[in-house]
Amino acid sequence: MKSAKRHGGALVGGPRRLLILLMTLCLAALTLSAVPAAQAKQPQGGGDAEVAQAQTLTWTADNDITRYKTAPTTAVAGETTIVFENSAATGNTTSMPHTLTFDTSNPDYNNDVNVNLMATPNDANGGRWEVTVDLTPGTYRYFCAIPGHGQMQGELVVTEDGGGGEDTTPPEVTATVEGQQNADGDYVGSATVSLTATDEGSGVESIEYALDGGEFAAYEAPVVLNTVGEHTLSYRATDVAGNVSDDQSTTVNVVEPSGDDTTPPEVTATVEGEQNADGDYVTMATVTLEATDAESGVAGIAYAVNGGEFTPYTEPVMVHSVGDHTVSYRATDNAGNSSEAGSTSFTVVEDDPGTPPPAECPESDDRPLVVLGDTVTQVPNRANPDGCTVNEVIEDERAWSSNGSFLSHVDEVTDVLVFQGVIDRGNKAEILQAAEVSGVGAPGNREGYERIFDGTAQSLDRWGHVGGGAFTLNDDGSITSSTEVDGMGMLWFPEAQYGDFVLRLKWRDDTSGGTANSGVFVGFPRVHNHPEESRPEWVAIKYGHEVQISDNRGGDQYKTGSIYGFDLVNRGESMPTPKGVWNDYEIRVVDGHYTITRNGLLINEFDNTPGQLFSPPRADDPGTDGRQNETGYIGLQTHGTSDVITFRDIRIKEL
Repeated sequence: MKSAKRHGGALVGGPRRLLILLMTLCLAALTLSAVPAAQAKQPQGGGDAEVAQAQTLTWTADNDITRYKTAPTTAVAGETTIVFENSAATGNTTSMPHTLTFDTSNPDYNNDVNVNLMATPNDANGGRWEVTVDLTPGTYRYFCAIPGHGQMQGELVVTEDGGGGEDTTPPEVTATVEGQQNADGDYVGSATVSLTATDEGSGVESIEYALDGGEFAAYEAPVVLNTVGEHTLSYRATDVAGNVSDDQSTTVNVVEPSGDDTTPPEVTATVEGEQNADGDYVTMATVTLEATDAESGVAGIAYAVNGGEFTPYTEPVMVHSVGDHTVSYRATDNAGNSSEAGSTSFTVVEDDPGTPPPAECPESDDRPLVVLGDTVTQVPNRANPDGCTVNEVIEDERAWSSNGSFLSHVDEVTDVLVFQGVIDRGNKAEILQAAEVSGVGAPGNREGYERIFDGTAQSLDRWGHVGGGAFTLNDDGSITSSTEVDGMGMLWFPEAQYGDFVLRLKWRDDTSGGTANSGVFVGFPRVHNHPEESRPEWVAIKYGHEVQISDNRGGDQYKTGSIYGFDLVNRGESMPTPKGVWNDYEIRVVDGHYTITRNGLLINEFDNTPGQLFSPPRADDPGTDGRQNETGYIGLQTHGTSDVITFRDIRIKEL
């Protein structure tokens, strides 16, 4: 059994589809000359020869969507290595993706450098990416290209090199202490110390801290002090040029809560995000909760979304799904007093409500990056003025008579996209190169995808249902598992069996108050009149493979991307997205080798080795000897009325 693998490769798509990604999402992307830090070129030389070191500038990001954590403000002209890090080490604890993008269209700024880096803590390089550029005198504007993160921006002023650009100034570090204080200034129950550093030269490389005279360790998240007594936290920072700041320290005294506290905490909620003229939040709203307690101190905050179960609050709550939402909240103090539940309500809308639905575009493809065949570019998959993404107008899933005809088509549509301002000339060149390398339309690769469910009642009639549950056709061309007809069952496609194939579809978790459990079945024999199984829905379970769909934090150990019973994918590798957000799912089977891709990220590989048994073993399970040996059918699982899952845009290509 092969372990799950993670690979890089996704940048944010068009504003209409935001963080479907998002997201989502989440992945690292580079543009043009960008290379992973692990692959960066090192100076070379021989003997006593000295090689001049290029200037290095570092940007960092954390959970905040309103500013970069650190960013340089000045630089000198010349060759420069730009580093962008958005990782656990820089304070990103939510897998929130960010980009560092240089403006190349505003005439008020330098437009000669194309930087477009995206990083997340779970990407192929751990959230740290770099690119080498040649800066010229003037001012560059940089920003985060993810919709809703528009406040993350700044300017970099570049001057002529007056002294080699050497950075000899150490970073500046500050400590912020938060918590409930009594009249003497002591912290009641606990205190939290956050460290930040800035460096206007080469950029911050790392922050370290030491508690109560201990050894220095890497600072990755705010330090919680919850032991009664006086504590001293020392800290320092190092920049990319190797300069280290002087050790500084802050002293905090933590005291026990008084025993006569009968007053519950006070809780406040703040909703932030880009708003339209009606006050609705465009594509996403972020709810931040804060609680105070003047006596025993706050022990914890809990929240619930849209009437669901209360869960501990540890970070701002990001709501992506379009519609009306209510976030309820309450807090408990260290004396056990709980506040009454409060709530805040708001509405999330699409970026452009007037854009046509995906079904009106030539294809349905809102993956974060532009992808041609199996070739992934580093170009963001933005939407054009009609609301169709770059991937959708390129139509790489359609049948082409030759690679030349496909290249001509790509050349024409990218010219239009450049004119519309969706991409620039550099993006066009990268897309054309990928189109040629992809081999789309070449001999053996001329067949397109067959749409076996296109959102119409006629295409749904081609499918059959066995077992419990049901699927309902929606007005937007999707199908949703029933909330009224209970039981486990399967919708299957009886018209064809597939051996080597690529299956692509979209799914969305629409469960209220929980997390959906579903899956995609592949490689099973005909379900009716099976000689060894009287229940048709169990033929797929026993004689095929289920590619799991489950973003649940607990419960079943098999998470999204797992081959159920055979190959585990943990929650971190499957990169769960919020409820109500579409996921692009690709299942590729070639000679019994499975690759599972979610939103452009390869989350699992599995070899269908004969003889493997269900884990734990089951007496009635045939192992993999009877699974996906030659050809088989495909199906979609309905798990019951408490697991509501929606599918759309199902297409398959035989290889």
